[in-house]
Amino acid sequence: MTRIHTIKPLALLAAIGAAMLALPAWAAGNTKAENAKELAKQCQACHGADGISTASIYPHLAGQYADYLARALHEYRNGERKNPIMAVYVEKLSDQDILDLAGYFSAMPRQLDDLHKHMKAE
Repeated sequence: MTRIHTIKPLALLAAIGAAMLALPAWAAGNTKAENAKELAKQCQACHGADGISTASIYPHLAGQYADYLARALHEYRNGERKNPIMAVYVEKLSDQDILDLAGYFSAMPRQLDDLHKHMKAE
């Protein structure tokens, strides 16, 4: 004889409620990604469309650590890091904008380089 499992109404309501609470988080994630993509357009002139700068005086952002990028943007915004160009771009960024941008660039394929392979052994 086969036993039929029944779902208790309270458990069903709890599951539906949990799913409904999760929906705004999923939507917020998409909104954050779109926000970051839009904000990143202003970064392209110096840091490149794909986070790879076209001039050696500007750092690559693609693949950089998100916490480093967020800290740098906060420091430019509050004046701890001095750069008149960056100051203009970050002055109106919210804390959430900074987190969104940091996540956006850190998720790109890593293109970072260090000086190790550029140094000559004596």
